Amino acid sequence: MPYFVWDKLKSEAQELIDREPLLASYVYACVLNHKDFSSALSYLLAHKLANYVMSAVSIRELIDAAFKEAPGIVEYAAYDMKAVYDRDAATNSYLPVILNLKGYQSIQVHRVAHFLWNQGRKDMALYLQSRNSEVFSVDIHPACVMGKGIMFDHATGIVIGETTVIEDDVSIMQSVTLGGTGNEQGDRHPKIRSGVLIAAGAKVLGNIEIGRSAKIGAGSVVLKNVPPHTTVVGVPAHRVGKPCDENPAHTMDQLVDQD
Repeated sequence: MPYFVWDKLKSEAQELIDREPLLASYVYACVLNHKDFSSALSYLLAHKLANYVMSAVSIRELIDAAFKEAPGIVEYAAYDMKAVYDRDAATNSYLPVILNLKGYQSIQVHRVAHFLWNQGRKDMALYLQSRNSEVFSVDIHPACVMGKGIMFDHATGIVIGETTVIEDDVSIMQSVTLGGTGNEQGDRHPKIRSGVLIAAGAKVLGNIEIGRSAKIGAGSVVLKNVPPHTTVVGVPAHRVGKPCDENPAHTMDQLVDQD
């Protein structure tokens, strides 16, 4: 998968330079000057995250080391990119995903932070979480487990708690919270199964399960388990039907489904 994405990125980068020469130096720096997808991704993320505390060089060394030790991070990043390309009606090429979409970028920062967390480097993982929140307005605890093919659309205001699990092929819109219900300890955050769509502004709270291919309506507050292939909406959320498609995460249809 990364090889296919990398070939597309390079060809699209050259086409962009031909259309918009003023962006040539930026596109060369982020894509065309690199030997592979992982190199381009680490460069871009490092320069987004750099500040007075850690330079882009230091952050890039940290990211490159994570990619080398856990190459699955890069593979998942390619699946995430394809997810955006396939699902986002406003995206018809791969290059804008890596260059411009903060939802995609924030997920990749989290993957590095999660790796560091599991390596026992919790202080550095929490630092990356903080920078992720400051730069991209997305706050994901580094312990959160996240599968592949994840899409954050618009992404601003997404908050995800420590014991959250997000399986493969999930789409999450802006201002979504996957959080706890208070100051309880232990396993206290939602489990989001494959194929789920969580629409804009929804709040999913507590150690509850959102079943495979379920859909959470915009602005809903979900406090109880949601069965697979079910649409819920409201405050508190209640069942209103079933998704019109077997995989609502792919269709991105936020309209309410009726029985």
